[in-house]
Amino acid sequence: MDRSILEGMYDVHVHAGPSTANRSVDAAELLKLAEEAGYAGFVVKDHYVPALLGTKMVEKHLGNGTCKAYGCLVLNNAVGGFNVNAVDKARQLGTAMVYFPTVSSKTHIDGHKNSGFVGAAGSSDVEEEPIVISDENGNLNPKAVEVIEYIAKHDMVLATGHGNEIEVEATVKKAFELGVKRVLVTHPHYQVGATIEDMKRWAEMGAYIEINACVFKDGGSKVEPVVDLSVAKEMIDTCGVDRIIIDTDYGQAANGSPVEGMYQFVKALEEHFGITEEEISVMTKKNPKELFHFE
Repeated sequence: MDRSILEGMYDVHVHAGPSTANRSVDAAELLKLAEEAGYAGFVVKDHYVPALLGTKMVEKHLGNGTCKAYGCLVLNNAVGGFNVNAVDKARQLGTAMVYFPTVSSKTHIDGHKNSGFVGAAGSSDVEEEPIVISDENGNLNPKAVEVIEYIAKHDMVLATGHGNEIEVEATVKKAFELGVKRVLVTHPHYQVGATIEDMKRWAEMGAYIEINACVFKDGGSKVEPVVDLSVAKEMIDTCGVDRIIIDTDYGQAANGSPVEGMYQFVKALEEHFGITEEEISVMTKKNPKELFHFE
């Protein structure tokens, strides 16, 4: 597989600076790398501030017109949690996607009580107040339902965030019940604790399932990946190429270029499992374009 596979790709999950976390590249540097590779676009994610403000300026003033730079909104405590007003303003600014809580979710906080995580913010004088997405019976936080209703009304993209499998199940189910048409399940193989049967069910409901390169062994990541590469193959086989979106989740200082990370990961899928270039193109070009309605 040569590097021409990168032409026309979208990486819809990249952590680029400026950020309170230490990042390998900022949004301007990422844009230049993406343009050189022939990317069609990328989405910058920050856990704490709306990345879409910076990406709009970077694209306008530094881009050559070949690659789009998008940002998203993550509903953590820094923006008020399940804050419909924040979602409304993000929509007006053209956000690519709204994430349910990640680092502020109770599930995430409970899972990292004794250790940090790669890409965590620097020291803070304000303690995170855990946000409960749903209870153990799958009853969603009423404020979460308000956000879903808004997303449905305005045909926005919903990403499920760092909930557990019960919370993700409740979110995906309610989203489609209320008329959301575009759902991305955030790395169900990592932190969420979902089974392959869960992933298949969510795909059959109409969600896209994310595979994020940075957590996989033998895929080029340098941040102590924890998931065997065979899991990615099983997800592709079970959910189907048409329901998978491959992105990198790169940006960690140790990992260097997210573009290089994407190339090494898709090359590993080909070398280890025979995933074809056509299949890679569906999961990195066709599916993101359809989910996000990219131009």
